[in-house]
Amino acid sequence: MISRVGFFQVIRGILYFFGIPAILLLASGDIQWWQAWVYIGFSYLAVIISRILVARKNPDLLAERAESSKKQGTKPWDKLLLPLSALWIPILYFITAGLDRRWQWSPVIPLWITLTALIIGLAGFAFSTWAMVENKFFSAVVRIQQDRGHKVVESGPYRLVRHPGYAGGLLAALMFPLITNSLWAFIPVSLNIVVLIMRTDLEDKTLVAELPGYREYTEKTRYRLLPGVW
Repeated sequence: MISRVGFFQVIRGILYFFGIPAILLLASGDIQWWQAWVYIGFSYLAVIISRILVARKNPDLLAERAESSKKQGTKPWDKLLLPLSALWIPILYFITAGLDRRWQWSPVIPLWITLTALIIGLAGFAFSTWAMVENKFFSAVVRIQQDRGHKVVESGPYRLVRHPGYAGGLLAALMFPLITNSLWAFIPVSLNIVVLIMRTDLEDKTLVAELPGYREYTEKTRYRLLPGVW
């Protein structure tokens, strides 16, 4: 019999793979909305490729992420911020962009801007994937993974910023309104950027306080998300 955690993992997978197109297309009422299909396609491709690469290098990380909801030591604030940033606010992206398409609130964005945003969005996903492949402790939740021998990772993208997973995710999120031709979608995207910056700050403080060697790492890699800025 499937466990409760396993059941919710299955439901989450179904919602992800069918929920994105369903929300976008139902809200827009336009099955021929090509920008939405482009976004759906590259999102699926990015997730599939990232999981394949992680499975080849850090197969135990997939298990950690799949079972993260029942792991001990998850920070209470992350139980609120994670679903906000990973589920509820992105749903607002899709609804806003879909309604924008239906009612034509935004002006038509030139094709070259859409294609440029797509390339930049893919680069953001690639940067996050690089971080996931490089860091075998890249859990879905914020916790000190004592059960997995948690230690500081300083290689790969972690030489550039301390939270490359968030940095890549923010870059991809910023491109969503331009890919889907919905300037109004910048409103929920901006809200998610605020939440992700909060999560980055709280996670960084947790690691400084609780993970041996992390404070010394911050002296070498000074910036959290954007080199030269923060």
